[in-house]
Amino acid sequence: MPERPVPEQVMTELSNYVATLPGGREKLFTDRFSPKKWERIRMTMKLPNLKFHDLRKTFASLLAQRGVSTSVTQRLLEHSSPQLTNDVYTNVDPVLRQAISSLPVADWL
Repeated sequence: MPERPVPEQVMTELSNYVATLPGGREKLFTDRFSPKKWERIRMTMKLPNLKFHDLRKTFASLLAQRGVSTSVTQRLLEHSSPQLTNDVYTNVDPVLRQAISSLPVADWL
């Protein structure tokens, strides 16, 4: 399974959480992740009705908005071509991007 870099703050939070799991369990998930599993998590956490893949799109869009190259985003998402990355994930209209940048995103995190 490929590895992805994860911000240190997120890793710290995940490590703290995993340390509270019963029986010395060291993994966040004990089996393969699935849409059904995501739906249970979403419902338990009272998250809005979004698909797990929406998080992937958000990840790619945030990278693009922060000026990360398409090549790097393509590698992180394991796309076959930069064109796919641009067409599907990072093709954000500048007017829409400006509108979104006016939102207080820091308040969401």
